[in-house]
Amino acid sequence: MNARTGTAIALVSALTFIFCAKAAVWAQTPQPVTPPAANASQDSTNDLSLAVGKSVVLDLARPVTRIVVGLGDFAQAQAVSPTQLLLSGKAPGETSLIIWDRSGGRQFFNVTVRPSSFAANDQLDSVRRELRAELPGQTLRVSQENGSVFLRGTVNSLNSSERAVLIASTGGKVVNLLNVNVPTADPQILLKVRFASIDRTKSKSLGINIFSTGFGNTIGTISTGQFSPPGVATPTAGAAPTATVSNALNLFAFYPGINLGATIEALESRGLGEVLAEPNLLAKNGHQASFLAGGEYPVPVAQTSGGVGGAAPVTIQFKEYGVLLSFIPTITTRGTIRLQVAPEVSALDFGNAVNIGGFTVPALTVRRVKTEVELSDGQSFAIGGLLDNRESETFNKIPFLGDIPILGKFFQSIQRTRSNTELIVIVTPEIVTPIEAGVAIPELKFPQGFLPPLSPIPMHTPDIKAAGSTPVPPPATIPIEKLIESMKPETPLVPETGMGVGGGGGGGGAVTSSGP
Repeated sequence: MNARTGTAIALVSALTFIFCAKAAVWAQTPQPVTPPAANASQDSTNDLSLAVGKSVVLDLARPVTRIVVGLGDFAQAQAVSPTQLLLSGKAPGETSLIIWDRSGGRQFFNVTVRPSSFAANDQLDSVRRELRAELPGQTLRVSQENGSVFLRGTVNSLNSSERAVLIASTGGKVVNLLNVNVPTADPQILLKVRFASIDRTKSKSLGINIFSTGFGNTIGTISTGQFSPPGVATPTAGAAPTATVSNALNLFAFYPGINLGATIEALESRGLGEVLAEPNLLAKNGHQASFLAGGEYPVPVAQTSGGVGGAAPVTIQFKEYGVLLSFIPTITTRGTIRLQVAPEVSALDFGNAVNIGGFTVPALTVRRVKTEVELSDGQSFAIGGLLDNRESETFNKIPFLGDIPILGKFFQSIQRTRSNTELIVIVTPEIVTPIEAGVAIPELKFPQGFLPPLSPIPMHTPDIKAAGSTPVPPPATIPIEKLIESMKPETPLVPETGMGVGGGGGGGGAVTSSGP
């Protein structure tokens, strides 16, 4: 076989392969683009579009001498005959194709390579399969355009919507256009709380003060100083001495014949105080509720500036005290109630009061608990052991005289005070439902009836519904963004007081004065 024969065989084999490839391309793609014949003296521009993995055959009017593709990463071109060109798409994008013929003319092609629809459809099919498997019985539709996945249909809950978005995100950026079935009302949680506070005090006082108005030609007093002694005035000429008793304590004795007297403190006291409160609070699942049985007391606060004539103004702020309860109930997936509860019991303490600018501000005795527990419906827990045991003792004596055996007791004084306080809190959460319409509402029974009404018309808001009309039912489904918006917590209430606006923990009113 000579060289000419081998070249002829190779040419026939190449033409056969090109013919088979061209037949396959024509079977899978639209009719090939046949650009108009190019003038040898004038350039021509054409638009050409194909998909990734597809090929087109260009039939040219004149034999080709040179081919150039702008970006070979997007498309590939090769001559299959002197007047035929095979163009294949490699990756999505845009590029240019320039062809030179033997007469010197050029042809320009703007080549656009689209993404393969097969890969996109295969990916969407996998997303649809996963949605059907994870969310059976829920109507979901998935489509794709410009790289974004559009999710439409109706789901049962927010949890199903989140799962659908998570699955669809594997196909690209998700545009959530789902509707959600309107959920039922959140359950209501009733919190039954019992506060029991027991205060016990016991004190004992023993002391003596001795005074003389002339015994042994001596005028004076003997005292330990713990209990106020009587005052003896020095007599003037021709007058008898006198004694002034400011506090007779509980025993007082005076012997005129010897001009000798004594005041004795011998007291023993016991006190018992009990406080019981049983507030019942109702709150929606996951929302906070609070309760206060007590009041607010004013606290003067001096301002640093704003006074007239150099005097600092004084602002009155109000602080809360009493029995305070705040809690947040949450129903868990196990059906239990997780409860954040913060009970507090406080009282005014004038024994530790302070004086600010002429105002007496009492202190507060506070017992506060903050905890988080988890209970089943109807179960209870108790917070106990909040004990406060105190003992104070004051002992005074007169030097030397108070150390004499037996007789030295007359020159000693003692005061002992013991206090015992205990707080117990019992909490019981329950899941409750409202009283249905038409069912009798429980009412209080008063020992004495009120005056009869002035008008025979019942004093309540009239029913505006016409006879035979039915209320408009709520929609079955709503867009997911509206459901999420409706579930946001409301703005907390800020109670208003008659004193204006003030700062402080109690949030009460404020009164300003420019005192000294």
